[in-house]
Amino acid sequence: MEPDVLDWPFFDAHHGVLARELDAWAAANLADAHGTDVDAVCRALVTRLGQGGWLRHAVAGVEHGGAHAAIDTRAICLIRETLARHAGLADFAFAMQGLGSGSISLFGSAAQRSTWLPRVADGSAIAAFALSEPAAGSDVAALQCAARRDGDAWVLDGEKTWISNGGIADFYVVFARTGEVTERSARGISAFIVDAATPGLEVAERIDVIAPHPLARLCFNGCRVPAACLVGGEGDGFKVAMATLDVFRTSVAAAALGFARHAMAEALAHAQARPMFGKLLADFQLTQARLAQMALEIDAAALLTYRAAWLRDSGKRVTKEAAMAKLAATESAQRVIDGAVQLFGGQGVQRGQVVEGLYREIRALRIYEGASEVQLLIIARELLAPQHAGYMPGD
Repeated sequence: MEPDVLDWPFFDAHHGVLARELDAWAAANLADAHGTDVDAVCRALVTRLGQGGWLRHAVAGVEHGGAHAAIDTRAICLIRETLARHAGLADFAFAMQGLGSGSISLFGSAAQRSTWLPRVADGSAIAAFALSEPAAGSDVAALQCAARRDGDAWVLDGEKTWISNGGIADFYVVFARTGEVTERSARGISAFIVDAATPGLEVAERIDVIAPHPLARLCFNGCRVPAACLVGGEGDGFKVAMATLDVFRTSVAAAALGFARHAMAEALAHAQARPMFGKLLADFQLTQARLAQMALEIDAAALLTYRAAWLRDSGKRVTKEAAMAKLAATESAQRVIDGAVQLFGGQGVQRGQVVEGLYREIRALRIYEGASEVQLLIIARELLAPQHAGYMPGD
């Protein structure tokens, strides 16, 4: 986080304190946030983040261990940007605690909140958000996982895939169709809290990706959960999912900013130290132009990101603004990191180099929580909505 950014009018005084304290903590505690056993690293990071008090910002309700009565989107974004700049897996660990429990923070019953949120906040329980399916990613209306009522329980059958924290989570918030399974509609979907130890829930496959994270495909075969595990009302699942994503989609943009700032710092240091043709790499106008473009993209994305976070904290609906932030920040971060790799030349693609790792880290952000193409559709839909409601130019 650039110090002058904290002076922007989007932030309150406590946000600056939070960002500076986390930056110091991360420098002292995240140097070893890597390893070949990704599951073990992520578990350890959740514990460490909980002990450090940072996971309190991922949940709502002081009485449930949260830092604030409601989710502070700006705080979440500042935390994700800072963690991503220091260690990608630390950002992942924090983000999944928030996303996995966000539905409970926003829509959970008093009993659900008191059961799960304190454990998420102190790092003793790992959370996961299970929405995507083999044939239903961004197209939620195609969701096929089904839940049927059976006495005082719901019985889940179906599959989920690309589930972050799959295989290490202690519980999943699972979205399933409680209406007709063949009905292609966003209506009739409900959300359920499923303890990872519930019979009928199986981690069917672990998924390996270019920037290793715990990912899995889940199978539900007669998975029986108590009726009290329903989050919100029956049929409220789409609303629950979209409200949760509106919070955390903006934070994806913040994570992209963190990766981009790290790449920018690496590129600046390298350009000012690398001899070339009797000069330094930074002395060439082509290098200067590339660095200037990188800086421009980072600041533009930061403005969109923290505008969206501030608007949400102000009580505004931010579907369009969150989509703009997520689209702009992830796409620009990809270009910034690619530019850094180019400036490093052959070293930039050498495994183990910082910019090479960032190149692998950033790619997934343009896909998860709504691919860039989906963000464009969301923005267009929001722009067209006033016309559909009878809006005319000049009104």
